Amino acid sequence: MPEDLMTPVERAQALQEGRPADRMRCVPSISNTAARVIGVKVSELRISGATLARATIATYRRFGFDAVRVFTDLYVQPEAMGSKVRVPLDETAHLDSPAISHESDINRLTPHDPYKDGPLPALLEATRRTLEAIGQEVPVSCGVEGPFTLASLLVGADNLSRWMLKKPESAHRVIAIACEASLRLADAVIDIGAVPSLTCAMSSSTVISPRLFKDFSQPYLTKLTEHIKARGIASVTLHICGKTAPIWTGMADTGAACLSIDNMAHLDEAKKIVGGRVCLMGNIPPAEVLLQGTCADVRAAARKCIREAWDNPRGFILASGCSLATETPFANIDAMLDAAREAGWPVRPEYL
Repeated sequence: MPEDLMTPVERAQALQEGRPADRMRCVPSISNTAARVIGVKVSELRISGATLARATIATYRRFGFDAVRVFTDLYVQPEAMGSKVRVPLDETAHLDSPAISHESDINRLTPHDPYKDGPLPALLEATRRTLEAIGQEVPVSCGVEGPFTLASLLVGADNLSRWMLKKPESAHRVIAIACEASLRLADAVIDIGAVPSLTCAMSSSTVISPRLFKDFSQPYLTKLTEHIKARGIASVTLHICGKTAPIWTGMADTGAACLSIDNMAHLDEAKKIVGGRVCLMGNIPPAEVLLQGTCADVRAAARKCIREAWDNPRGFILASGCSLATETPFANIDAMLDAAREAGWPVRPEYL
């Protein structure tokens, strides 16, 4: 098996400048699997910045992937703004109840202070520690929620859906508050020296229509992305789960430089529609292949992704379609990185 000859930072710079590189970039989206790397409970990652940093650093050093994201779950920001979150001892946290459930309570919502509220100080501490330890060799980002998703978790998805259709002014009020919160977290991440990585799961066309995305999500994602770019971050990555083909153009219109494509979509179609505007990232199935499959299954899925998108005009990153399940076998993550090494760069014709 070929060995890496470059650090991830060196590789990214070479690919961006059109210089020779040892392989394509490869990013399994690892979150709570990091707990398994250092042998702690998943809940410990949420409450201790030092533990989350130790797990994140150890996971990068164990697998050697090309971008590190400090992240545990989607409920850190909602919890910091009053939503009730259930945190099992050794499973991923989930929403227990939203911060408010009635339109009359919207005025109770205030943007969080990332330095004081909920688990956010621990998240920032983990980001700082991770950046100090490995930031010279690998890009380090921190997860920031898209405003529409944060709003959904603050008031409940059913309420927000009803308000969008019947009381759009109320929906916009909530999303604007959520946007201010995500702007604050993005600023805190940038002040540390890391990069905000945007995730907006509830903006998926599996959840809302493309029209609602255009009216209620895209403008706020654009505001957030433009703010991050104005702070000097040239490349913003945006991930939206599930079905996204109907909104690829809108996602690119936000100003994001890289779109992370879920495995429900097809990379070759994305390449045709927006490949001339954005880097594409994806999309090995995290459940059916990386969690439940064999190493051979992982290699086959990686080959399919590479065949479809390696020549994307604005670049391609081999990645999982979404965050990995906690119990994803280490051997399958290794197989994913090995597939990128086997392909080489430029991709060897015989590999395709």
